[in-house]
Amino acid sequence: MTDRLAALYAAFNERDVPAVLAALSPEVVWPNGWEGGTVHGHDEVAAYWRRQWAEIEPTVVPTAFATEPDGRVAVTVHQVVRDKAGSLLADQTVTHVYRFEGDLIAEMEIRDS
Repeated sequence: MTDRLAALYAAFNERDVPAVLAALSPEVVWPNGWEGGTVHGHDEVAAYWRRQWAEIEPTVVPTAFATEPDGRVAVTVHQVVRDKAGSLLADQTVTHVYRFEGDLIAEMEIRDS
């Protein structure tokens, strides 16, 4: 599972929307960490990322993986966000928690680390 999640982050950082969506359930629930709330399904997730990437340049690198008692997978990530001019907006560590249905991600949650 860690290899698949690491590949997911690499695809996100490369802005490869089709590769990331292929790992998500069609009914995925995804946090809108930039604007607030959640988005649902492939179309809303893709539209959210495209809006985000039009304004900012986030890079998210996993640094640790752990399985929670309920089976979800927690990924500690180093997140660096820059504006389009390259100025640093955020440099932080957060935790992303994934719930799977079969091999697909059904839900993701963001926790402050």
